[in-house]
Amino acid sequence: MEALEPVSSVQGEQIKGNYQAVINRIGHAALLMGRDPKSVRLVVVTKGHPVTAIKAVIAAGARWIGENYPEQAVEKMIRLGPQIGVEWHMIGHIQSRKTRLVCEHFDMVHSLDSIKLAKKLDECAGEISRRLPVLLEVNLGGEESKFGWRAAPESERETFLQDIESILLMPNLDVTGLMAMPPLTDNPEDSRPFFRQLRLLMEFLSGHFPQAAWDELSMGTSSDYEIAVQEGATLVRVGQAVLGPRPTRV
Repeated sequence: MEALEPVSSVQGEQIKGNYQAVINRIGHAALLMGRDPKSVRLVVVTKGHPVTAIKAVIAAGARWIGENYPEQAVEKMIRLGPQIGVEWHMIGHIQSRKTRLVCEHFDMVHSLDSIKLAKKLDECAGEISRRLPVLLEVNLGGEESKFGWRAAPESERETFLQDIESILLMPNLDVTGLMAMPPLTDNPEDSRPFFRQLRLLMEFLSGHFPQAAWDELSMGTSSDYEIAVQEGATLVRVGQAVLGPRPTRV
């Protein structure tokens, strides 16, 4: 574990500059589509980065921090101490045995990927008397290596709808939208049809299940977040473009 020392002034200024540049590009992409830039939140992905870098990006203005691993994230939260106005978002796959940590320490879950996990999160949230905001993860490309519901084939759409119906009845979960990670590509434009597919899916679900808000679309990373904003993202998950490459060791 690294000593809790400030990043150098050069590193701090670099992070601050990167953060503002991404904010500006998000705003430009939103305005291009006639959207209010404030309708898009930048979730800074801090997986693999030290606490000092997180302190620097919070100082630069970040208010939404995304982490992939509950135990590592909680350790960072403890070392940082209370951060007024900062929310922690779980964006990675959640193992069943880690649901308690997630319910106790995170403000939102982007990666609810199965009915089994929904039941575990609902149970844990109920035990601590809270209502947990969650996004449903959709596997847009049908990739075996990724988690989430496959909603594209009609044969699997019915299962997805049945699962959503069950989740919406769970008293301690608040379904607010969808999340997805398109197949990796070297060309950001290749992600556009997948982002559009997710937006259209959410529009369909909002009509099918009007009892849920369906306000949030979590999509877009360092390589394609501007395309995601153009296609309706309300949450973009950006790490490297703000903090730089992850250190080999933290």
